[in-house]
Amino acid sequence: MKFLGAQISFLLQNKPDRKNLRLLFNFLLVLLGMITVFSVIFHLLMLREGQTFSWLTGFYWTLTVMSTLGFGDITFHSDFGRLFSIVVLLSGMLFLLVLFPFTFINFFYSPWIKAQDQSRVPRELPKTIQGHVILTRYGPITEPLIKKLHRFNYEYVVLVADLAEGLRLKEMGINVMLGDLVDPQTYRNARVEKAAMVATTESDVLNTNVAFTVRGINKEVTIISTANTDAAVDILKLAGSNNVLQLGEIMGLILSRRANAGDACAHVVGRFGELQIAEALVTGSSLVGMTLKETELRQKVGVSVVGIWERGNFQTARPETLISQSTVLVLAGSGDQMELYNKTFGVKGELNAPVLILGGGRVGRATGKALSVRNLDYKIVEKDPSRVKGVRNSIVGDASDREILLQAGIMESPSVIITTHDDDVNVYLTIYCRLIRPDIQIITRSTLERNLGNMHRAGADFVMSYASLGANTILNLLQRSDIMMVAEGLDLIKVKIPKQLTGKTIKESSIRKETGCTIIAIRTGEEMTINPEPEMIMEEGAEIILIGTVEAENQFFEIYGAD
Repeated sequence: MKFLGAQISFLLQNKPDRKNLRLLFNFLLVLLGMITVFSVIFHLLMLREGQTFSWLTGFYWTLTVMSTLGFGDITFHSDFGRLFSIVVLLSGMLFLLVLFPFTFINFFYSPWIKAQDQSRVPRELPKTIQGHVILTRYGPITEPLIKKLHRFNYEYVVLVADLAEGLRLKEMGINVMLGDLVDPQTYRNARVEKAAMVATTESDVLNTNVAFTVRGINKEVTIISTANTDAAVDILKLAGSNNVLQLGEIMGLILSRRANAGDACAHVVGRFGELQIAEALVTGSSLVGMTLKETELRQKVGVSVVGIWERGNFQTARPETLISQSTVLVLAGSGDQMELYNKTFGVKGELNAPVLILGGGRVGRATGKALSVRNLDYKIVEKDPSRVKGVRNSIVGDASDREILLQAGIMESPSVIITTHDDDVNVYLTIYCRLIRPDIQIITRSTLERNLGNMHRAGADFVMSYASLGANTILNLLQRSDIMMVAEGLDLIKVKIPKQLTGKTIKESSIRKETGCTIIAIRTGEEMTINPEPEMIMEEGAEIILIGTVEAENQFFEIYGAD
């Protein structure tokens, strides 16, 4: 009954639908009047012929003739009576068999079906909702973001302007609300005054309009916008955005950090206050051939090995793990400890060939700029001349052409970075480059999170998802930077010590054994202890900083909760 009431409410709220219902009601009144008149005439004609019937029989005869169900039990004997029967018959064919079905379907049935659909996609959120996140689009970025919001118990809603899209998302289990993105009433209905954040990931122009509209309603709510051009950043901030994310530039910076610089040194890929996370190639160093236990890195330089990358696969660090030429160590420590590691185990080298960047779009150009900051030479391969106009060291050509890759220097290059926005193309180029140079380092961009596995299977050493990057960045802004993505599928998390672990030592907690996450720092007040000893007690109110894969993260929150 509640569902039926919602459908009727939607039906009556729409002015055109109310008008259609009035027209249908008027038509039914005309039809009822016609049946009544025909029934009266039937009685008069029958009395003229000397036949007497009840009023109910008169209605029965009229409906029988108008619906063409046939004659037989009641008939006229005079020609005038038969002429009247013909008029009733033709009227019934026109009004009951043609006009009535058409009017009923168009003025009632279709609006009713539409009302049923609209009742499934609400136009307004409950007045009790608060602390929720309003999203303007369901796409590559918001898809993984919604999963993370679920994990941290944030309510959300995706605004959709099209009913069909709303129904499609509703079937997928996505919380949606129907409304125009530039209509202030939409955001009032979405309870923006009680929202924690509005995240808009549309075009620069539409993002500007959304930010301006929301800011006109609520001066306090946090607005996060994405920007595709440098010029849009200032405009979006003027429109009311608190944070403007240039994900293409951020992606380029992260991809450039993974490029092999020709040495075996630790390169910082993330920071959490004074805590640094670094990745270190070991090719040519004295660590090759040792197990992690034999290296004694913690005793010698103070850093902790929290994991290793082996051809794109992340593995938890274990004492018996063997270090090979292709191993990349994931280290945690302070700046001084990282510097000491490089002095002790680092191997300096010089690059004799540039890093190859396949794709000269926004991410590719940003990657080139970031490599320049590292004093690394590069070449961009792009088949669209307009994208690399004015870009130095660019080669115009198709990256799937072997001759173009040879011309670019793939046989000498230490690494290739694939940056196109098409995941299918990136998988193809990854396989192709691995076929040409089995030993080259391949770094690949993935637009969709679900294609990460394909990229690794194709032969990529490192994969960074544009979607995960955007989702993590937005979540960090929502939670004030409690999560940092170190690499694709590997996160750094800051959480308060769960009640179940308060007073226990790190060794007694068995976090690593139970979840796969590793404690790499403990913050008590303003003091941070990096790489704490296993005997250190976790005090109430302190924070622990964990590193782990997405699966380990999920396992931690499942056991200890997300509060």
